Amino acid sequence: MRRRTQSRRLALQWLYKADLTADASTTDLADFVSMRGDPVEVKGLAADLVKGVLLHREALDREIEKVTENWTLSRMATIDRNVLRLAAYELIFTETPSPVVLNEAVELAKTFSTEHSGAFVNGILDRIRPERERLRGVLGA
Repeated sequence: MRRRTQSRRLALQWLYKADLTADASTTDLADFVSMRGDPVEVKGLAADLVKGVLLHREALDREIEKVTENWTLSRMATIDRNVLRLAAYELIFTETPSPVVLNEAVELAKTFSTEHSGAFVNGILDRIRPERERLRGVLGA
């Protein structure tokens, strides 16, 4: 498995844990990633992804809810919600190519959530993707 994929998985696991426990403080992030046997590069990128999502979480949530129809984040499965946050962060705030972000997010959703989650995540991200440049300007990316 590629290191960036491993990093996304690790970041998603921490975001999921933080969402379930309602504790998004990063004080335990270093402990969480250090307990794993992943390479240092994987841990570092995962930590960067988590910190980015947390820093921009309110803005990400607003943008996700703008493109969802009949869905609020609180109604979404916890995994799906955090896959969307992670992917939306990468789309808006990083230079990772859109097709890579969408593919990785769909794979995360299929792996860790339901059989329908891949299509659900893809549909929402496909609505955010065309807005990438506008959102970068609006959100200061």
